Amino acid sequence: MPENMDQDPFEDRFAAVLRDTGHSIHTDDPAALVAGGRVRGRRAQLLRRTAVLGGAAGVALVGVGGALLLPGASSDPRQTSAAAGSPSPGSSSARSASGDGAFSGDDILRSLKALLPEGTFSEEAAQGTDSPMPPTAHVVFDDGRGAAAIGLSLGRVEPGSEQARQVTTCPDKTLVDHDDCTSDRLPDGSLLMLFQGYEYPDRRVETKWWNAELVTPEGQHVSLSEWNAPAQKDAPVSRPKPPLSVEKLKEVVTADVWRRVVDAMPESPKPSATAEEPPAGMWGKTIADTLAGLLPEELKVISEGGQDSEYGYLVVDDGKGGSLVQVNVQPGMGDVAGDLFGDAETLPNGIMVTTRQSPGEKGAEGVVMWTVDTLRPDGLRVVISAFNTPAQHQDATRDTPALTMEHLREIALSTEWDAGA
Repeated sequence: MPENMDQDPFEDRFAAVLRDTGHSIHTDDPAALVAGGRVRGRRAQLLRRTAVLGGAAGVALVGVGGALLLPGASSDPRQTSAAAGSPSPGSSSARSASGDGAFSGDDILRSLKALLPEGTFSEEAAQGTDSPMPPTAHVVFDDGRGAAAIGLSLGRVEPGSEQARQVTTCPDKTLVDHDDCTSDRLPDGSLLMLFQGYEYPDRRVETKWWNAELVTPEGQHVSLSEWNAPAQKDAPVSRPKPPLSVEKLKEVVTADVWRRVVDAMPESPKPSATAEEPPAGMWGKTIADTLAGLLPEELKVISEGGQDSEYGYLVVDDGKGGSLVQVNVQPGMGDVAGDLFGDAETLPNGIMVTTRQSPGEKGAEGVVMWTVDTLRPDGLRVVISAFNTPAQHQDATRDTPALTMEHLREIALSTEWDAGA
């Protein structure tokens, strides 16, 4: 068994996202590097929301691709003096100060501060449309009830694309513990998601993360996040909840100024014709349906879903309580064989197999996770895990998962996965 099998195998998808970035983007093309990194960063952000990454919410690199890695994450906000209150919404902050259509980092900061309630600001940082990276802004805002980090990120997505759908789709509560989430189409055709959850899905720290994601019909993408602490991570909770209400989040994220900022961004060059495209995966619904057809007859499916093109899950019951079963089907993973399958069993047909029985990864009481991980000779990786709870973040509701290790192995090795990949 590989020595690194003590982690949730679904976290390995994060490494694959980074690997795909390296394969498909040329480093001598900074604009393409930024665009490709942003696309895959948003994908990583989605995976983080849906908990496919297990405990990967603590991986700081997720913020790099999404341009929301907040500065001063470990600093003490008391060491920075508060700035003056925000200018009025009618100030020149809502237009470019340069006069040439570009927006500087200072322009974006002024616009953000003008849209926020009355309060003080510290730890300000931003980059404008003249930066090789996408426009962003960050402040620590205090309305008198405690300091709170607020982060803004701007960019483009293809209208009507899977990426546009992904960033504006609420996570599944079976996978991610959160308080509330809505996803709506606005009168102008924009898609808006308003999410109220936690920085750590297992809630080991009560840092709340509230997030608004807007994608317009023209592909302008505005992402706004806030926390009830002066930093995204590694800072004590400073207030019961983030400072902006859901209604205020919507007001700020839909402000017209952000669309003008995105329009002022330089156009990204079209991808090179020789760029390697990441292999396509199965749709989540297809994965869940395939899994359902491979279950023992005595199991009843309570619920099902899929959050990514390579992920699906079922909650099943054998009469002893709900049991979550999740599957990840990843084509093009042959290059991880040495890292993840070095000591694996190799079957006569060339498939490598590893197994693991371990505690759950979300910190819930008494949860166990049973996993069978397989890699086909053509690089198709099928990973299946079962839990003794209907949701990873909930305490155990039964002694063992509803599927045995033998069941999991049989399902993972089924040729049905080969047909659908």
